[in-house]
Amino acid sequence: MINSKTLIGLTGTYCAGKNYVSLLLERRLLPVLDIDKLGHVIIEAEKERLLARFGSDILASGGLIDRKLLGDKVFGKPEELAALEGIIHPGVNRETLVWINSLKGQICVINAALLHRSVVFDALDAVIIVEAPFFIRFLRARKRDRLPWISLLNRFRSQRSFTSQYFKENTDIYRVENTGFFGFRERHNRDKLEKRIDEILSFKIFKV
Repeated sequence: MINSKTLIGLTGTYCAGKNYVSLLLERRLLPVLDIDKLGHVIIEAEKERLLARFGSDILASGGLIDRKLLGDKVFGKPEELAALEGIIHPGVNRETLVWINSLKGQICVINAALLHRSVVFDALDAVIIVEAPFFIRFLRARKRDRLPWISLLNRFRSQRSFTSQYFKENTDIYRVENTGFFGFRERHNRDKLEKRIDEILSFKIFKV
């Protein structure tokens, strides 16, 4: 059971900048749960099962699981990805529900790259989708992740139908464009984002 006055989903394509939008929402005193960070916690909690399934070569030198190495094991491999999700998702879903219900009916935000796979997806009252032009996202990805060109292109290609899965009946969709890039029109982009977030939160569904 989900106890929430209004449940908002926040998502976006690869390197669209959804975490910056998440920060803007937090500054407006909305509680935000970062599902990706929660997943990191669950990965360590399920360390032994992951090692048994994927091998000890997913460990970093310090003994923690290297999420990049783990990701490489499952990327483009549906069977391996399903096995990983079978280990991680139950814990993530459980802790997501605990967090929502601990807020005792407040408006809250779920920030997730794979929002459509969350246990709360069908209960969302609204979805905020963060977007940015392909070229900007590609430059961000190159700077942040330092992956080979072909790996980046494969990641972008895997999200070709990303947005369509969020258009469902009885869910309000709000698009947010985040076009800043490390100093290039950064102030203009920030001001535009601030205005857009305030505009979205002015709608009746978000009022406390």
